[in-house]
Amino acid sequence: MSKPYTITTPIYYVNDSPHIGHAYTSLACDVLARFKRMDGYDVHFLTGTDEHGQKVAKSAEAAGVDPLTFCDRVSQNFRDLGTAMQFTNDDFIRTTEPRHVKACQALWAELIKRGEIYLDKYAGWYAVRDEAFYAADELKDGPNGKKIAPSGAECEWVEEPSYFFKLSAWQDKLLAFYEKNPDFILPASRRNEVISFVKGGLRDLSVSRTTFTWGICVPGDEKHIMYVWLDALTNYITALGYPDTNAPLYKKHWPADVHMVGKDILRFHTVYWPAFLMAAGLEPPKRVFAHGWWTNEGQKISKSTGNVINPLELTATYGLDQVRYFLLREVPFGQDGDYAKAAMIQRINSDLSNNFGNLAQRTLSIIAKNCNAAVPNAGAFTDVDKALLQRAYNLLPLCRGHLDVQAFNKALDEIWAVSGEANRYIDEQVPWTLKKTDPARMETVLYVLAETIRCLALITLPFMPSSMHKMLNQLAVPEDKRNYTELNAQHALKAGTALPAPQGIFPRFVEAPAA
Repeated sequence: MSKPYTITTPIYYVNDSPHIGHAYTSLACDVLARFKRMDGYDVHFLTGTDEHGQKVAKSAEAAGVDPLTFCDRVSQNFRDLGTAMQFTNDDFIRTTEPRHVKACQALWAELIKRGEIYLDKYAGWYAVRDEAFYAADELKDGPNGKKIAPSGAECEWVEEPSYFFKLSAWQDKLLAFYEKNPDFILPASRRNEVISFVKGGLRDLSVSRTTFTWGICVPGDEKHIMYVWLDALTNYITALGYPDTNAPLYKKHWPADVHMVGKDILRFHTVYWPAFLMAAGLEPPKRVFAHGWWTNEGQKISKSTGNVINPLELTATYGLDQVRYFLLREVPFGQDGDYAKAAMIQRINSDLSNNFGNLAQRTLSIIAKNCNAAVPNAGAFTDVDKALLQRAYNLLPLCRGHLDVQAFNKALDEIWAVSGEANRYIDEQVPWTLKKTDPARMETVLYVLAETIRCLALITLPFMPSSMHKMLNQLAVPEDKRNYTELNAQHALKAGTALPAPQGIFPRFVEAPAA
């Protein structure tokens, strides 16, 4: 049986339209999911929308519709983004679905049964925008006497009856868990941040509200609505069949291999979530990876300044695969990054068009003209030939290692290094000259280049699926040979296989002149 691999995005909050941050998180998950499928894994890739809470209710009221109608509309926008960006998620969960209500109430009942939740009264600071509680020492004074959370959200003082989760009892157990599982939180800088927070002391967590009604009712006490984060986090096990822990998906795919999240929701996923799970007798996920935020031309992105980046507008301007490539190559994953138009164009023209695209176009055009439009015959390989081929075959273990720690840019660096070496090889071997002086050697050189391009296209396919399928089509690689078992099959291209007329994959981006 194939080995399972389970990856999730956070479920996206439906108070607004999808933006570049949502696309970035899901893209990273999609690349991992595609890579692991090609590497023989049974992948389960989950995404969805978080539809409960006070913030959603207020957004629906402002839009003049009931909350469910509002959620239906905005949730569909996230589905549409996934389709447009070619994400390959296996499930899309909404927290308004009956299966999720059932799972949340079952988890609550289990925590009650184990004595992990008790009824008391909450009095403290709450940020509606973050759907988060904050201690007074975390807040700053804002204008007009407002209290401001570390995220910049305004806080309000809340007093109401509340159920509490015994988070304080899990402080030492969480610290022991982090020590035993050093890769649970990546990157390492985020791990240090979480450990410092937990060592600072954990307070019991308010996990219900009574001042609004848009949410999942506490079983047995319907005046209370579950805290939106207890509700939201449970989605990861809802989708696998919880509360039936013998469900086939649950047994095979929990615990998840990676929860991919933005750094702003790290605490919820690395403190609250493992504590909830362990308190209910369930396993925590294997890893939470927190990536950074994007700025726009050096400026913080915000609706108020009007510089929000719409991913669909980016793909319409530059091309889908070009945007997918840029987002994961430009910035070390886990760090903050800056979107700049000049950087996007540089990546398209330099990396894609001049490097990889030029390599493929030159090689396939020479083959079409000089080898009867078929895979060339390979003669005896020189040491130089063997060195280039070996670098191409070595890409798989190298990229496996990088993607297993979510180092997408490092994997792409390795790929482009081989593409650059292949470009140097074609310049040094000059097959257009060998046509006259040594036709057999010309064919060997062109075979080495075609086989290198096959490897490059296969290893790059998770990042740029449409473009790489087009490239593999031009090498006549059958659909059932587009996996990583075949990448390891050395000299897989068969001499004499007819090839279609070559076509450029990555055109240069030329800006239209200003009107």
